[in-house]
Amino acid sequence: MTLKNTVKSPWQGDAASATVQADPTTSFSTALQDVMQPHGFRFFLAASFPQADKLGFRANIIASNWPQELIDRYDASDLFWRSRLIDGLKKTIMPIYSGTGIFAQPGSVSSSEELSRRFEDLGLHSTVSFTLHDAIVRHYVIMFSGQRSPLDEQECARMVFAVLKALDSYSLATEPPLAEYERLTVREIECLRWSASGKSSEEIAIILHISAHTVNGYLKTAMRKLDAVNRMQAVARAYRFRLI
Repeated sequence: MTLKNTVKSPWQGDAASATVQADPTTSFSTALQDVMQPHGFRFFLAASFPQADKLGFRANIIASNWPQELIDRYDASDLFWRSRLIDGLKKTIMPIYSGTGIFAQPGSVSSSEELSRRFEDLGLHSTVSFTLHDAIVRHYVIMFSGQRSPLDEQECARMVFAVLKALDSYSLATEPPLAEYERLTVREIECLRWSASGKSSEEIAIILHISAHTVNGYLKTAMRKLDAVNRMQAVARAYRFRLI
């Protein structure tokens, strides 16, 4: 295989075939099932990482074979976003291996014991969990549960890599249409970058050899494309979307 001018991963699936999948979620579920079985797990769950405007467990689930009873009960408990699991995954990019107590809220002994019993009754004795991002910075939680000893480093690496491939295909098939912010011009990005550095419109005008009125025009257009109400929010969103 020649590597000259190669910009695609040799392990990446075909984008065209991925985008025409009738049901990307079903394909993702099947892929996760195939990943977990050789490693001795019985249950899988892929979810969006909870954000301030979307905290609920059920609302964030993408693919799972958890018993419906457990999904209903855990969703009703409203523990997902404040669980030891999410708290732990905020502090590391490494996989976490744990018992059933990870699904409870830190410091809550009674709820932890009750939840642990129910998870164990249904066969989720231990869980390996980790987070991943896709190419457009969507944040995911991946979990495999069952009753087995901790994975060794090489086995864990193989499993995470297999999930990366499955997630990449899912991401390609569900990527939203080109957003307007992706159509920012070079000048608009330059003005945002200098604004992020604390420069005023007058200072940016001197740097770019244009008028302050023109700078304000570029920033106003960038704010509209980024759906921002002011310059500060436009800069914050540009950072978030990795534009500056």
